[in-house]
Amino acid sequence: MRAFVFPGQGSQKVGMGTELAAASAAARAVFEEVDDALGQKLSAIMTEGPEDQLTLTENAQPAIMANAIATLRVLEQEFGVSLVDKGDCVAGHSLGEYTALCAVGAFGLADTARLLKLRGRAMQAAVPVGEGAMCALLGADLEKAQALADSAAEGEICQVANDNDPTQVVLSGAKAAIDRAVGLVKDYGIKRGILLPVSAPFHCDMMQPAADAMAEALAATPPGALALPLYANVTASAVSDPAIEQDLLVKQVCGRVRWRESVLAMREAGVAEFVELGGKVLGPMIGRIDGDSSVYSVISMDDLEALAKAL
Repeated sequence: MRAFVFPGQGSQKVGMGTELAAASAAARAVFEEVDDALGQKLSAIMTEGPEDQLTLTENAQPAIMANAIATLRVLEQEFGVSLVDKGDCVAGHSLGEYTALCAVGAFGLADTARLLKLRGRAMQAAVPVGEGAMCALLGADLEKAQALADSAAEGEICQVANDNDPTQVVLSGAKAAIDRAVGLVKDYGIKRGILLPVSAPFHCDMMQPAADAMAEALAATPPGALALPLYANVTASAVSDPAIEQDLLVKQVCGRVRWRESVLAMREAGVAEFVELGGKVLGPMIGRIDGDSSVYSVISMDDLEALAKAL
């Protein structure tokens, strides 16, 4: 069995998609449709920057999605490889869950771009700049990270935001609590704590205003039928019902990204091969979660050609 997976925020960089757009009309069509849907030249920011504009949450989220869907369209149209024919399930890391839903036809491309633009704006606006923070804990498993978060909270919000792999967990919450957590890492047998360069504390209870905004947006633009099952971030289990997934997307804004558990659940279901489209972030995580699985991370035309031959 094979899973197609899609990266989340942090995988953006200036120049993303440039090679694909130069080589493929299918990729160019994706970038043009996203530009039209958003009423902005997002593709120009992706290609030329400036970097501070690309890293803005409201730009990074649709940009990462557009790059991954362009990669998928090239695979399908230039190399004749159908995700639905070659895949058994999909998953995405945080915003990547929207990309995965687009890939299996639950959302159209334009709607996905608009939803992610709104999601990015809502997440940014939920907490005033400077009041929230996130940190990555290196050399931490979930148990150590949870104990550290509980200790550092001191009445403030300090929660596990991402359970990425057995060696990396991310905390999110109030700035003072996250600073305390970074200062306490050695006491909990954790190798390092690193403050992340993010503008808001994603995937914690401080994001409730953004969850409310997404509930309204998804009520107006609900997901349709999924061509393949999706492993949802907040449950780490397979979903095929669009109504259930709509509710999970709302919960995802404040909820934990259970990526490690999602990968293990896919492996348990029989997935032996993972294909990451549009990034090279999830592949290494998957390798640390389960070294026996086969992983392809695909961003270039050469990567796509190699993948098409392998499939």
